[in-house]
Order: sequence, then C-alpha cells, then structure tokens
Amino acid sequence: MNRRLTLRSIRALAALLATAGAALAQAQLTNDPLNTSPRGATQLPALRTIAAPAPAPAPAPVPTPMPPDPSTAAKPLVFGSQIFSGRFASEAFNGFNADYQLAIGDRISVRMWGAFNFDAVLAIDPQGNVFIPNVGPVNAAGVRNGDLNHHVEAQIKRVFRANVGVYATLEAAQPVKVYVTGFVRAPGLYGGLSSDSVLYYLDKAGGIDPERGSYLAVDVRRAGKTRAQFNLYRFLLDGQIEPLQLQDGDTVVVAPRQYTVQVGGEVLNPYIFEFSKSSVDAAELLAVARPRPGATHLSVVRKVGAERRSDYYPLAEASRVTIADGDEVSVTSDKYPGTILVRIEGAHLGERTLVLPYGSRLKDAMARLRPAPQANVDAVQLYRRSVATRQKELLETSLRGLETYALTARSATSEEAALRTREAELLLQYIERAKTVQPKGQVVLAQKEQAPSTLLEDGDVIRVPEHSNLVLVGGEVNAPNALVFEEGTSAKEYIKRAGGFTQRADSARLLVMHQDGSVAEDPSNGMRPGDEILVLPKIETKTVEITRGITQIVYQIAVAAKVLFDL
Repeated sequence: MNRRLTLRSIRALAALLATAGAALAQAQLTNDPLNTSPRGATQLPALRTIAAPAPAPAPAPVPTPMPPDPSTAAKPLVFGSQIFSGRFASEAFNGFNADYQLAIGDRISVRMWGAFNFDAVLAIDPQGNVFIPNVGPVNAAGVRNGDLNHHVEAQIKRVFRANVGVYATLEAAQPVKVYVTGFVRAPGLYGGLSSDSVLYYLDKAGGIDPERGSYLAVDVRRAGKTRAQFNLYRFLLDGQIEPLQLQDGDTVVVAPRQYTVQVGGEVLNPYIFEFSKSSVDAAELLAVARPRPGATHLSVVRKVGAERRSDYYPLAEASRVTIADGDEVSVTSDKYPGTILVRIEGAHLGERTLVLPYGSRLKDAMARLRPAPQANVDAVQLYRRSVATRQKELLETSLRGLETYALTARSATSEEAALRTREAELLLQYIERAKTVQPKGQVVLAQKEQAPSTLLEDGDVIRVPEHSNLVLVGGEVNAPNALVFEEGTSAKEYIKRAGGFTQRADSARLLVMHQDGSVAEDPSNGMRPGDEILVLPKIETKTVEITRGITQIVYQIAVAAKVLFDL
C-alpha cells in the first residue's frame, strides 16, 4: 500500500513539473520592460498541462576539468605576457629587410662576371670586411642592407673599371640554431631561419617567464659580446623592433625582471608594468595603463617595510606623484550622478526618455508626462533594475534550497532510493528551467499618498497603462480568457465564466494582481478593471519539504514575473 502511495506521489510530482516545464517554454513571449532577460531566458506563464515530458537522455560523460591553480588564478597579468601565445613560433619569416645594418659574422653572396668571374659566400670578419680576390678587403659592417649591392659594386669598380658585372646580396634565409636562455619558460636550442625575429625564438621557448623575466632587457649575444638589446614594450606600444640577422650559435638571453607596479581599476590596461627605474611619476605610468574617460582619482598602496600605506590623489596631480617599485595603483571614478535617465512607455505622447536631476521623485516625472486620452494615470507602473536583481536573488535562493534537498535526501530501502532518484531528476529539471525566469522588477505603487514621493533611480522605466475594462483569468482554469469587467462581480465568478477550476487547481489559493503592482490573495476585497486572476496549482507530493519548496517557488515566480501578461 505504501509503495502504491509513493508511486502515486511520484506521478503527481511528474505532472506538476511537466506543468512548470511547458509553462516556462511558453513564457518566451513575456514583455520585459527593463530588457534584462538574456537570450534564452523565459518568464513563467500560467502553469497548466497534463502529460509529463519524456525523460531526457543521459548526458554523455565528459572529462572532469582540472581546478585552477589557486596560487595564480587571482593574480593580474604582466604587461607583455600576452605576446607569447604561439603566434610567432608558428610562422617563420623569410623576407628582405632593407633597413637592416650588416654586422660582423653576416654572410654576403658576391657574384662577378665578365672579364673576371667570381662566385662565393663571404662572412664579414672581425674588422668588418669581406675579402674579394683581386680587389682586397671591402668594408661591409654597418652598411644598410638596401645599399649593399651598390656599396660593393662601387668598391669593386675601383679596380675593375669596365667589363665586370657585380651582384651582392645578404644571405637572408639560411637555417640556424639559436640558444634561448635566461628567464624563459623552456630554455634550450631552437632551430629557425636567420631572418626570423627574436620574438620567434622567444615564443619557441615558451615565452618570457612573467614572474621572473624582463620584457625590457632581452639581449642577443654573439661570440660572448652583446650584439643587440630589445625592449619589448617598444614593440607592444609603438610597433618598433630592431631588425637583426641571427647566426648559428647566437644566444638570446632574457634578463631578470626589473621594477614593477600593479595597476587596476578604471584603466584600459589593468596589468603589472615593468620599469627600468626604481620609481616613475604616475603620469608616465598612466600613459601606458590608459585611464578610462570617467576616471578621476588614483589611490596608491605603498609597502614601506612591514607597513602598508595608502595615498589618494586626483588624476590632475599625477605628474607630481611618484610611484615606487612594488606599489599598487588603483584608478577610480568618483563622479557623482548629476542627472538620471528615466524611460517612459505605454500611453504617453511626449518624449520617451526623460532627463531628471539626481534625487528626483516619481511626482517630478509625472509632471512632465503627456498622457494619451486612453491613459490610466492612476495605475502608473514603475519598473527598476535593482528590484529585478533582488527578486532574482531571492528566487535563486529558494531554488538552491530545493536543489539541496533533492540531492541530499536519504532513503531507507533500495526501492525508495530508486524512487528518490527519479524524483530528484524531475526536480533538477524543474530547477534548471526555473533558473531562466527573469523577474520584471515592478515597484508596488498601491499606497497613493506615498507613491508620488518615491525616489527614482537611473534606468527606471515608467509605464502608463491604458484604461481597460477587462479582467484576465489564467492558471489552473479550464479556459483561460479575458472577460469584460462588471462592477460587483467576484473573482470566483470570473473563474466560473472561464470554465471553472481544473482538477489540479487549488481553489483556496487565488492571486489577484492589480495594475499598480500590488497582489491580493483575498479576492473578497473587490475586483478592479485591468486586474488579473491567477489560480495556483495544488501541490501534492509525499514530502513536506518538496511541497513547501515548490509552492514557494511557484508563488515567487507568479508575483515577480507577472506571468499572466503572457496569456
């Protein structure tokens, strides 16, 4: 007998949850005055259906993702670390760089024909020359690559004045192997082309270690001497990088990280910045961090020994503020609103957006309205984002409580465990659908004496409804409909005209929602034109917790989402 009752309870729960699922699916047509519903979000209409949905197929197993490293998850990025993502290492560069200046060790292909034939690849010696037979040493170090052929030809023409052709070019794309070491992620020997940039080899080595390496001092060493030094900030900010022809055995060395300052808040570049000096003025720092247009101040947290000291300055004084190594800078916007924007919807003939002084009240906005002839100014409606957010939070709290119970309920027998598993699946499906409901955020303006003094907020929406002589009836009624209002007619009489209660209706729980946002559970107070009647379903489950949880959620959605507007 107990098992039959349990199965009956499960079937009742399945029908109830199917009702919620079908209703939520229909709620996509709900008007959202605040435009806060994300794509795919729904608002719950009247809950009414009969058939339970087919059980969803079991999802395919997916690999469990690794949790983030807590030691690095909250750390800001180092400016420059975004360079090394594999983009440079995946593309080799084999091209002609006319501005490159030749250096010791570079290899030049020299061809001569006519009265004297010669074809060889010559390396620039330590004196900066290449030796050409019958000509002698020809200086090449420091010569611009674009001028190389003309320069070599002019030197040879001093000896062979006629009948000798000359062609000289830099060997640009020979395969080389380059050491990458210092503070990089994966030091080692990497292959590429001599024309590849230093960024190519750094990317091959995994990039600069952002915790220890410097983006301001990257050296290329050849034969124990520094051949070139790169400042990657110049490349990031100005697009400048020195052209260099690499050779076999060259070494790219990343120096230790220098002085750093962390910048956050109202900036376009919230990073840790590196500087070659132990202190900089705030204006130089902000030129790189780039404050947003609304920024007004900066706060500086300084670490002086074992103490932390905070200072606060206007941005206009940034050139007189010194920032030291290890400081934390936060740019803030301390502007106070001078005006607010309020949108007007509904039966209104004037401007749809009002600009009001900060601190304005509802009566100030009402004084600027131009109601249409059919407008019902006495039932004006006010919608607010902050109210919608709070309603959403309360709904999610109720859903979490129901979800916790569904996942932690205990069973005494294996049969009861199987029933609870099925029950939990249905509950979780209902919860996931209910999470997509977006409350409207309507402010109740039922008290006519105090309503005009309601303070307005930026982004509020005032809706002026039209006069209506209809009463909407929905929920657990046989024929949801709009009925003509008749003075003195009770709520139950309207329900009777809409086909009466369904078998699943809770005839003792009626919600009468007025246009001003107020909700009455006692319909004996009288009906008004434009009212909406919602008949709630009767919740029947075998556990008090589930009954109470679902009842509370259904009520919250009905009140916060104004579901009857979609019928």
